Amino acid sequence: MSLRLGDTAPDFEADTTEGRIRFHEWLGDAWGVLFSHPKNYTPVCTTELGYTAKLKPAFDARNVKAIGLSVDRLEDHHGWSKDIEETQGAALNFPLIADPDFKVSNLYGMIHPNASDRFTVRSVFVIDPNKKVRLTITYPASTGRNFDEILRVIDSLQLTDGYKVATPVNWKAGEDVIIVPAVSNEDAGKLFPQGWKELKPYLRIVSQPKG
Repeated sequence: MSLRLGDTAPDFEADTTEGRIRFHEWLGDAWGVLFSHPKNYTPVCTTELGYTAKLKPAFDARNVKAIGLSVDRLEDHHGWSKDIEETQGAALNFPLIADPDFKVSNLYGMIHPNASDRFTVRSVFVIDPNKKVRLTITYPASTGRNFDEILRVIDSLQLTDGYKVATPVNWKAGEDVIIVPAVSNEDAGKLFPQGWKELKPYLRIVSQPKG
């Protein structure tokens, strides 16, 4: 299955390290980062899971829940979590889905047969509170993800939803943003009474909204 931006994220039931969940119910009114890793007890995956655990305060501040997945068995997840804590200095603090029957992996298109028909690729799905897919990224097995970039995109998406702005190239939180073209100057005046810098009618720069 090929999920596209704007699609509803498929719901499912699965066993996790924090018990059995129904995905949409577990997500509730939060944003979600659902990501897969190829295999437990492997080096790159160990570093990724440890770093994700360290990001919990940053996720919480953004109303984001993280949840991982691989096709390993649940008991292997529990065993591996001890290695993650020992080597990465962070205890697992988010659920890991056990998907040995490939049910969720196939639902989300995480198996790429030309890369491997036995393991998931490094997929990332950012899902909003309306259960819509807002970001998809796929990495090769040999490359660890940049979770700081994932946080950056979530910040951008939340600004767009809340304030009708977009973020320019290489934007970082706190930097100037762009008023989306669909907003007229009249409406922009109400939204941004402090004014903006107009480089072109379609390129209006404004300070990042606070809140």
